[in-house]
Amino acid sequence: MITLDGASLTIEDVVAVAEGRERVGIAVEALDQMQRSRDRVENAMRGTKPVYALNTGVGLLANIRLEDHEIEVMQVNLIRSHCCGIGAPLPVKVVRGMMLIRANVLAKGLSGIRAVVAERICDLLNCGITPVVPSRGSVGASGDLAPLAHMALALIGEGQAEYQGEVLDAAVCMKRAGLEPLKLEGKEGISLLNGTQAMLSIGCLRLKELEGLFYAAQTTAALSIEALRGTPAAFDARLHAARAHVGQVLSAQHLLRLLEGSTIPRSQGEGSRIQDAYCLRCIPQVHGAAWDTLQFARGVFEVELNSATDNPLVFEDAIVSGGNFHGAPLALALDYLAIAVCQLAGISERRTERLMNPTLNEGLPAFLASQPGIESGMMMAQVTSAALVAEMRVLASPASTGSIPTSGNQEDFVSMGMTSGLKLEQSADLARMVIAIELLAAARALDLRGDTSTAVLEEARSRFRMRVPAWREDCVLSVWMEEAAQFLADDGWRDQEAGQVAVEEAVR
Repeated sequence: MITLDGASLTIEDVVAVAEGRERVGIAVEALDQMQRSRDRVENAMRGTKPVYALNTGVGLLANIRLEDHEIEVMQVNLIRSHCCGIGAPLPVKVVRGMMLIRANVLAKGLSGIRAVVAERICDLLNCGITPVVPSRGSVGASGDLAPLAHMALALIGEGQAEYQGEVLDAAVCMKRAGLEPLKLEGKEGISLLNGTQAMLSIGCLRLKELEGLFYAAQTTAALSIEALRGTPAAFDARLHAARAHVGQVLSAQHLLRLLEGSTIPRSQGEGSRIQDAYCLRCIPQVHGAAWDTLQFARGVFEVELNSATDNPLVFEDAIVSGGNFHGAPLALALDYLAIAVCQLAGISERRTERLMNPTLNEGLPAFLASQPGIESGMMMAQVTSAALVAEMRVLASPASTGSIPTSGNQEDFVSMGMTSGLKLEQSADLARMVIAIELLAAARALDLRGDTSTAVLEEARSRFRMRVPAWREDCVLSVWMEEAAQFLADDGWRDQEAGQVAVEEAVR
């Protein structure tokens, strides 16, 4: 069980709960802190002083003082009125990640809500009840209001949820699971809504995928180097120590490990070529920069996972209204990831093109066809790769620079972080397909040459061929493209992790 205390949640925990259905609970010390925070809120609500969102309206309506009997009504109205999301529902794993992170934020004990609110979110996770949350409608400040509202709606027994493979009314799901809908009290509605948990859930889940995709891109690139008779000379450790970016050094060391002992790569300066093209020679510089971007984003996400992002926050001596819900840190990191993954895909497409092009592919048949002319080989696969990279370039345009004022100009500079997250969702899937196409081409080229590579690359190639067999004649490639992409999504080279960890430790 993953125990939430508001301070120690990790990205790996998010993945375990979102994808692996790990059980969740609240730490005892967190329950105690939440109760102390709740006591302070109840004292404030009994006082005469107006306190934002406790006994006032929200946003531009914060100047309206509420009567005691209106406070609880306002909490439910807040949730209902903020349920303005549209579009296809977020994937179940994204919603589960969002729920987990939200429960952890509440467990921090600065929100002033009853412990039962966080416990009920954990109950839904443990029972497998997932609110249906539309994907569009958040501007990323005051956090992901619409997505979190749709999540909160299920907690009070309204809206819809997915349970045991069916989409049903949330109240029906809860009844079947033996749970009661929450009856919200003062401050609890606003504490469920303010926060960055939707965009953060996307970020955490996609980051883990992209870290795996980095190594898939490395292994695929090594296969391309072999197929193109490239040289590992440019991966010399002395070169990369002279620049010393962590990702660059990591990439070069990993490539050297993959290529160690190969009899295929030519010596530098052999024949008419003094050095390889950038898409081979500069792999560490490009892949490494992408890795560094992933690690930057990891640092941002790890801080945010254990940050109090609702408003106002309840401290021992005061209830303070601020803007911790603003998604700017995440929006920038998510946009940065979309740019990095576009780089990773872009250089992969260039290697694919080089494998196809008879003027560049070191004697391989045109487009890797068995009988060029009668057959087109993989010509159109490269066209698809180019189309995907072109789309990724559009998706790499930042959303975080596109603020549009909302809420009567009270919320006049917003993050658009959820848009950044949704763009990254698309980019990550497209990048995986681009690298899958390169993998198909590199494996095909080695088949045509009849070459045997290094032991580690032959193991990787063999594992891949168990999923995608070699072919001789033209065929419907989209089937194998999808299978190759799924192979990468399933982490088909997981057994290489020990070597990858060893390289990372050497870099550190």
